[in-house]
Amino acid sequence: MSPGRRLLWAYGALSLAAVGAGCAVAATQGVPAGVWARDLAAWGLGLGAAALLTRVSNPIVYVACLLGAPLGLAATVISAGMQGVHRWTHLGRLQINMAQVLLPLAVVALAPLTAVRQWPWLITAVILALLIAQPDASQATAFGGAMIVIARLAASPRSVRWGVTALASLAIGVAWLRPDPLAPVPEVEHILQLAWALSPAAAIAAGALLAASALAPWFSLSQGGQAAGSAAVGLSVYLLLSAITPALGAFPVPLVGMATSPILGFWLGVGLLAAPGAKRPTP
Repeated sequence: MSPGRRLLWAYGALSLAAVGAGCAVAATQGVPAGVWARDLAAWGLGLGAAALLTRVSNPIVYVACLLGAPLGLAATVISAGMQGVHRWTHLGRLQINMAQVLLPLAVVALAPLTAVRQWPWLITAVILALLIAQPDASQATAFGGAMIVIARLAASPRSVRWGVTALASLAIGVAWLRPDPLAPVPEVEHILQLAWALSPAAAIAAGALLAASALAPWFSLSQGGQAAGSAAVGLSVYLLLSAITPALGAFPVPLVGMATSPILGFWLGVGLLAAPGAKRPTP
């Protein structure tokens, strides 16, 4: 079995179990079926999108994935927002968190692009600035952490590596200082607490499935060459930090919480990572 296919199977099984665990907890807490069923639908949609992305071999797609992130984030910043927070765009009755959908793609695209060019780091600076403007400390932390890891693993000049590390660290600090007045929704941001109240074993199992899902790219492709290895480790760092930051603020718990955007976004990142183009530098 190829590494890309192994990644899809491993991540697919673990993430489905994590999503299912969250849906089970939500159902026992009286969350309407129409809410938790959307998570299952998002998982299926994400699987289909990831399967299509695995066929990507054109390097232009990686440029589009990186450039698409600041464009999507800019659209949220100019939107009406909620209580001064601008993280979402509307698709019919659905609210889409653009950072959670687009940033996994940007993380995976960053590694092959920066293997041969330095201009993509300028795009990451724009992304961080937009995340601060939203504000979204969780996604600034997750994306900034992935940037630091990819920069340290890349064959970039030492000045670039240290510059990226300093920029990302500063942006993360500023993002956490920004006011964020939104109150948490229990089944979205506090799903693990609900699981613990139901059964500590259930909460531990859900958390373990979430962590294992986040680590699947690292274990599946970290030895797949410099570009693929950097992308795999970077994506796992992004996923892990996205899972950890809800413990520090009112941010959606990915996969387990009742939020469709991270389910779809995680699948998109995994699908692009499993594509053949992620395994070679992009000219």
